[in-house]
Amino acid sequence: MERSDQTARQLYEAIKAKPPRPPFGFGKRPAIINVDLQNAYTRVDTYVTAYETNPRQCEYVNVLSSMVRDLRMPVIWTYVAFSPSGADACAWGIRTNTPDSLQNIREGSDRATLDARLQIDRERDFIVNKRMASAFHESPVGSYLTWHQADTVIVTGGSTSGCVRATVVDALSHGYRVVVPEECVSDKHESPHFANLYDMALKYADVVAFEKVRVWLETCNGAER
Repeated sequence: MERSDQTARQLYEAIKAKPPRPPFGFGKRPAIINVDLQNAYTRVDTYVTAYETNPRQCEYVNVLSSMVRDLRMPVIWTYVAFSPSGADACAWGIRTNTPDSLQNIREGSDRATLDARLQIDRERDFIVNKRMASAFHESPVGSYLTWHQADTVIVTGGSTSGCVRATVVDALSHGYRVVVPEECVSDKHESPHFANLYDMALKYADVVAFEKVRVWLETCNGAER
């Protein structure tokens, strides 16, 4: 194993400045999956489980989602919530049992509610209650993307080291080009955040600036109008 005195942030910034591999590149038909931008994870003033990396995250997500929506391509929002008993959390529910434990995010609760700062079209967007880390796990997300003939999946949300990473890996495994806008993902601490941006950029996705994704979306044709 190679050893280094560099921090995760420094490792990420090094490959960002000098990428060791060419990018996957953008396709022509984008979709966006916004992962778990719910109060439990976005409202740092309310919940200890929340985190914030870029304070403009919701704003950036809104811009990209609106552009994908205008292309008549999939805009997907996921959130995590469990039944009153929490039994559907399965193994995730056995480690702790406090008010902040994952299995105690109940369907219909404030913790489960998507952040009010998000601009969601509830008639056109696809909102998915997922039980596990990946947006693809035992959900209709895969078939929804297939129906809309998406070839590129933009992934935003949190956490970078958890549900975002799991969704990114599954999106690539399903054959999609994957794009992670750096300003649109967050984690509890900078070390796992940058370590996973580093790892995803090396293996699973193009980790790029929000502005680069925005400019690309301006050139897309999307679905036939």
